[in-house]
Amino acid sequence: MKKSATGEKTSLLKWAEERMKLKRELEEEKKKQQTSKEPQDSSLVAVPCLPEDCIFHIIVRLPLESLLSSRFVCKAWYRIVNRPDFVNSHLQRSSTGLIYLTPAVKVASCSNVGSSSAMEKNEFNVDANVLGLDSVAVLHWHLFSPRTRFQIKYLEIRGSKSTIKEYNVTCTGHIKAMCNGLIVLEKVVRGRGLIVMNPVTREVETVPLGTMCVPHRESYGLAFCHESSRYKLVHLFQDASQCIGCEIMHFGSGPWRVVEGPPHGFMGWLGYPPVSAIGALHWVPNVDHNEHILSMPLRDEEFIKIPLPNTGGIHDRVLEIGGSLGFVSRESAIRIDVWILKSLGGEGWAKQHSIVLDCARDMVPLYCMGPGGELVFEHGEHLYAYDRRSQLMRKVEAKNEWRTSPGCYFPHVNSLISWRI
Repeated sequence: MKKSATGEKTSLLKWAEERMKLKRELEEEKKKQQTSKEPQDSSLVAVPCLPEDCIFHIIVRLPLESLLSSRFVCKAWYRIVNRPDFVNSHLQRSSTGLIYLTPAVKVASCSNVGSSSAMEKNEFNVDANVLGLDSVAVLHWHLFSPRTRFQIKYLEIRGSKSTIKEYNVTCTGHIKAMCNGLIVLEKVVRGRGLIVMNPVTREVETVPLGTMCVPHRESYGLAFCHESSRYKLVHLFQDASQCIGCEIMHFGSGPWRVVEGPPHGFMGWLGYPPVSAIGALHWVPNVDHNEHILSMPLRDEEFIKIPLPNTGGIHDRVLEIGGSLGFVSRESAIRIDVWILKSLGGEGWAKQHSIVLDCARDMVPLYCMGPGGELVFEHGEHLYAYDRRSQLMRKVEAKNEWRTSPGCYFPHVNSLISWRI
């Protein structure tokens, strides 16, 4: 299966390259014809013309890196790639990895200006962009001192190996939320705020802060609401009386709105990022000994308590698994159970898998790679991938770079998604 899939992608890439080459030859021949008035070579006239739907279903299978360049083959391809239905179809076919921040060079010292390590030629600096600066010139470096710049990177797992991919994007704030290829960053330069961006397309927009709160007493969640066809940013925060408040922003439709928060005592900790699945955002309410999760359906924005199939421990997590909500729980020292909840008003949790290992202690589930994809676990400084079909767990070769900033790595899928509908 993997060989045939790889062969299919190779054939598609070859076909795209041949079409680009033929298009260039035609353009060159047309220029020659206009200047020399000589007849055009008939061998270069016939370009295979495929129906748009056929092209759609071919190029939607291309990996994102190839798609970004292939969209410039012709106007028809560019039009297709920018269609919302194409962007969503490509998103559904994409695999999930880890997005993370790694420290870049210190910007406090100007002695590094001009060096390749200080500022790459094509580096996209998020803060410079939102400030309207073309680049971080010497006279603007004081705006970024003395904080550390972070590079935004992506870790992808294939087989037993991992690959670190560079966006060539830097920022000064931490990641606060993510969804469908979009991330929300802290804005810390020239006033506090938030920044929403797609690191692939480099589309960026600033978002005002809502209620001010210290970072360890707040939680942000980003999710797409199908009823309104817009992205919602949800902010939970703990006030001085230890009550949890809530405010919501609809991208593109006004400021923050205050809504009723979860009942007092439902949530004791805001350290775990929420998971978007089955039309809601879901929070694990405590560090340990969780009997339920706290969920907020995006349609009615009212908090509900969903009982867990068993008590969740410190190493247990809720994940999005194939469009459903998953609960991955260590049942014993050698067994991990995977539970699935398909809808908020359905039949409840159903056990999908039991993973038996020599030792399951300290195995922390991170994410699912996609529909039918593998479950990725963190164990100490190592990553492991569990194939749900073959029921085999394998160690993944990975650099420890993604763990340089604890709590700064998140499940992420690269996409062409925009919050501007």
